[in-house]
Amino acid sequence: MLKGDCYNCTTNAVNFFSSGDAGLTETFCMKSHSKYVSCVCAVLPDDEYPFGLILTGSNDNTIRAFSLDSSVPKYTLSGHTDTVSCLSVGKFGTVLSGSWDKTAKVWLKQKLLMTLEDHEMAIWAVKIMPEHGLMLTGSADKMVKLWRAGKCEKTFKGHTDCVRGLAVLSSADFLSCSNDAAVRRWLVTGECMQVYYGHSNFIYSIAVLPNGEDFVTSGEDRAIKVWSKEECVQTILLPVQSVWSVACLGNGDIVAGCSDSVTRVFTADPSRMLDEAGQNAFKEEVASYISAKPSDLGEIKPEDLAGEEGLLVPGKTDGQTTMIRKPNGSVEAHQWSAADNKWMKIGDVVGSAGATPQTSGKQLHQGKEYDYVFSIDVEEGKPPLKLPYNITEDPWFVAQKFLNDNELSQAFLEQVANFITENAEGVTLQATGSNDIADPFTGSGRYIPGTAPYSTSTDQLDPFTGTGRYIPGSAPPQGALIPGSQGTTDPLTGKSRYIPGSGGDAGSIGTENQFFPKTTYLKFEQANQLAILGKLKEFNAKVDIGQQISEDTLEKESSLLMDSKAKPTAMQLDLLWSLLHWPRDLVFPVLDVLRLSLCNPVAAQYLSNDKDGAQLITHLLSLGSCGNPMANQLLVCRSLCNMFDANVDLLLTLRGEVMTCVVRCAEKLVNNRNMLIAVATLLLNYSVALNSSTDTEGKSQCLSAIVTVFGVAADHEAIFRLLVALGTLLWADANCMALAKSLDLRQLVLVHTSVGDPAKVGECAKLIANALH
Repeated sequence: MLKGDCYNCTTNAVNFFSSGDAGLTETFCMKSHSKYVSCVCAVLPDDEYPFGLILTGSNDNTIRAFSLDSSVPKYTLSGHTDTVSCLSVGKFGTVLSGSWDKTAKVWLKQKLLMTLEDHEMAIWAVKIMPEHGLMLTGSADKMVKLWRAGKCEKTFKGHTDCVRGLAVLSSADFLSCSNDAAVRRWLVTGECMQVYYGHSNFIYSIAVLPNGEDFVTSGEDRAIKVWSKEECVQTILLPVQSVWSVACLGNGDIVAGCSDSVTRVFTADPSRMLDEAGQNAFKEEVASYISAKPSDLGEIKPEDLAGEEGLLVPGKTDGQTTMIRKPNGSVEAHQWSAADNKWMKIGDVVGSAGATPQTSGKQLHQGKEYDYVFSIDVEEGKPPLKLPYNITEDPWFVAQKFLNDNELSQAFLEQVANFITENAEGVTLQATGSNDIADPFTGSGRYIPGTAPYSTSTDQLDPFTGTGRYIPGSAPPQGALIPGSQGTTDPLTGKSRYIPGSGGDAGSIGTENQFFPKTTYLKFEQANQLAILGKLKEFNAKVDIGQQISEDTLEKESSLLMDSKAKPTAMQLDLLWSLLHWPRDLVFPVLDVLRLSLCNPVAAQYLSNDKDGAQLITHLLSLGSCGNPMANQLLVCRSLCNMFDANVDLLLTLRGEVMTCVVRCAEKLVNNRNMLIAVATLLLNYSVALNSSTDTEGKSQCLSAIVTVFGVAADHEAIFRLLVALGTLLWADANCMALAKSLDLRQLVLVHTSVGDPAKVGECAKLIANALH
């Protein structure tokens, strides 16, 4: 796309303008959406789309991609259930969309990779940070959230109203603007470093100038403001009520999309400015518009105003307004220009004092004229509240101001707005003939937040039993090399490295790769069966009498269930299901029996079948979720690892619930080595299952979980398994590789390239880091 090109959206169309000697000229119109276009952004050219792409989000809940070589969309992205309100494009073609359905979605190569869910209200702003794979969302719930790999890492609180815009300054800080008329600068670490005030009403949009430091804002006060060195250095008034959006071109020009369906471009370059006649015409248009809206300047008492000598006193801030009395009694409005260091006339003021319903057809309220002044009974026994309204105003905006002024609940918003509409004698916004009221996002009144609906124990000791007794998970973890031990080789690498039995080219990962892709599932098969039986007998005596079984039966049946070569009956397996309902603080030895039973093909098929397997997994997740005994969490995770051979399709179907549960446990048990290894193994098994799949969303979900556990794991064995899982996911998958690059996963992997003991960690990390370079 050429520098200086721009685009705007009106109704359901997008108009593209190209820069040339004659200025900006409309060269293309893209029309496909069935409802309003609410947001637009550009994707840089690549081999597939040499003209680049223009993405549009709409009230029809879809995103469409256009190229300048055709007015027909190249593709459509569907997934949101309400208006797509904002879009952002990152490296490698990653697209982030935000919606009134309270979610943000990450897309890559026309596929939905992940959904970000944590906001309580509509999302109005999204941005992809330039580094570290971070994403930002701003919402009507007044909060900004920071995401990494699909997980909310931080919430920024400070705004007192809907967050409407976001702008990235660097990889370390960003800006947000809000309906609270404030701009805030945040560090990604969470601190608010600066609050900027200058607008007198909602701020709808914010954009950073090419120098990466200064920025511009626009809003409901008819103004564009330019900010530099922590203060407003210029205010540009426009002849409209709302400046919906503002953008900065590469040449430093500022583009504004306004409520009168006009796009205006402002420049500091004299060669691109309008001639003197054009400049004067614009100033007259601004002055005429402001003169037609006297109520904006408040109650006027000419006798209290300074004369022309008032203009000799310099203004304090750029954009400050003042009124002076002329010798003939008329009143003028002037605005201070910091750039020119003088007061600039912005219009003649028509006073409203002295008007009466008989002389003007209007009603007075607090010295101002209104078409209507309604009396609103809010609470019985108290005088009614006055609600002034002009037919040129937006009922929703007036209703919101009424609630704010009287500190009333946001729940009344729709009721008050409807009251205004129904009681203003049928006068509607459309009847005014003005186009500057309709919200381009909704086609009706401006958005007001709240409107509804938006169609320390060590990891080696068992805290329950102490040393010398049965310790669930006390056997060496698969993959650990114990000096002097027999038969405990690393299932991933053998004695030193994992050598895939299938061999083959390592593809884009590198020809020296000896670690992945992993093609078989890992299991946890080792156990001290005598200790498990001892603990079962002990706990059998503690459960309620109705859950107890005879010791002989318990020992006989449990021993058979733990035998990987036996052929247990349905009755014996039903007994195991019954034992799994022991109290949560007593059930962990039963979970260990289940873990071993799942290594038996006969038992595994019975327990994991499509009919009963989902019920088993649901029950296991209830026993192994955060808040349950640590032993339960560990053994549930190991049991799930052992289910993959029996019914991998079921585990893939329930991957969301499973991954969420175990990852949360890992985050809580960061010092428990065995738990982290178990979680890493589960994610490795998922990566094996997904390796040959075309399930991009499943791969992105697994990738997100791997990244999260990477952030808390310190044990080298757990890290190694996560690396193998990552490598397996990336193997020969361009989409997954592109997503990993866009999330900047290389930075996570690079940390482990220096590990020399065990060498497999560093070697595996180097292979992946090189592939992600």
